[in-house]
Amino acid sequence: MAPPQHMEGYKCHVCYKQFVNPSKLQQHMPIHTGEKPYECSVCHVKFSFMVSLKVHQRTHTGEMPFECSVCGKKFRQSGNLSSHLSTHTGEKPHECTVCHKRFAVLGTLKIHLRTAHTGEERPPEPVAFTRQRKRHECPICYKESSGPSSLQQHMRIHTGEKPYECSVCHMKFTFEVALKVHQRTHTGEKPFECSVCGKKFLIAGGLQSHLLTHTGERPHECTVCHRRFALIPNLKIHLRTHTGEKLYECTVCQRKFTQSGGLRRHFRKHTGEKPYECPVCQRKFADSGDMQKHMRIHTGEKPYECSFCQKKFTQAQGLRVHLRVHTGEKAYECPICHKKYAQSNGLQRHILSHTGEDRDRRLHECVVCNRRFTQVGYLKTHLARHTGEKPHKCSVCPEKFVSTADLRSHMLTHTGEKPHECTICQKKFSVLKSL
Repeated sequence: MAPPQHMEGYKCHVCYKQFVNPSKLQQHMPIHTGEKPYECSVCHVKFSFMVSLKVHQRTHTGEMPFECSVCGKKFRQSGNLSSHLSTHTGEKPHECTVCHKRFAVLGTLKIHLRTAHTGEERPPEPVAFTRQRKRHECPICYKESSGPSSLQQHMRIHTGEKPYECSVCHMKFTFEVALKVHQRTHTGEKPFECSVCGKKFLIAGGLQSHLLTHTGERPHECTVCHRRFALIPNLKIHLRTHTGEKLYECTVCQRKFTQSGGLRRHFRKHTGEKPYECPVCQRKFADSGDMQKHMRIHTGEKPYECSFCQKKFTQAQGLRVHLRVHTGEKAYECPICHKKYAQSNGLQRHILSHTGEDRDRRLHECVVCNRRFTQVGYLKTHLARHTGEKPHKCSVCPEKFVSTADLRSHMLTHTGEKPHECTICQKKFSVLKSL
């Protein structure tokens, strides 16, 4: 169809592209003249177009206004979001005319054509690459779309329109592709399967990330601590531990988090929501990680092993506390008398002896001398002193002891270690009471 008569007067004399008004033609001309009238006030880089400057300024402000409705990843440009969405669907609409390899992003196909095919074999670039084919421009951000339907879809990013609704949970989406991915959470469909271990994924991006666990590849390095990551998003999240940046704030208590997932888990403390249920005993949990730890009670799995005595534990925290038995570390110190403890709950119980609150909590009474204790364990150790029972045996010599604390003190006589030093003469002792 021939262009309207009035458009004949607004034609570029260099490339003959036509425009609807003189201002659009004026905006177009810097492509040919090289003029760059728009300068960044931060780094002084210059641009031909105002919209290019606005996009560039986001690299300084950190603004990422375009968010993926599937995984929450954010982007500086709407075009990057559109390209990213294809990683969820696995769709690859752009095909090389020479080798028929398919690509999710048009720009990737363009690079492929330039590098993989040379000489006569190389076809001309697809017409979609040329600016002349992009007649449909967004009036807000000036992005050009290939057709009216593409522009219509793009406009939803600005209007917030979400015309696609899930028939199961009624959640709404901006793009049909996002709805299709979401529906898999209801159907259980996982179309992307790992060729190594057979694990399946909802989205292609999940599979791509998973494959790195098999290769061990971690190409992205933190410039501060040199820790390496398989994925750029994980590196970005890690960098916040150095900057202290916490973008996600709880609307109830104003606590801040570095990750959106941390905020979601925290928010369940306020709502009481516990979406994860143990399939064995039906106990519910707010966090999937807590449920996985709980499952070890049923399976008997103890993946954490002590390198000293080979005792195993269901949780890493249990192993960390146990290791203090071997190292003698006592990280928790009483602020009143400076007595130290290996565990925080030991310190908390001890502090009650200073406040007098422990008297009301001494529920366990010795039947021999009527002495009372706050815990059954303390009572059992005390009773052994009456019975003469010594269940804790030294692994080096035949000597036995009433409590583990007595055994630990005795072991120092074999190792020669003397951790207790006199502050006056600097003489050292194996046992604190000798000091």
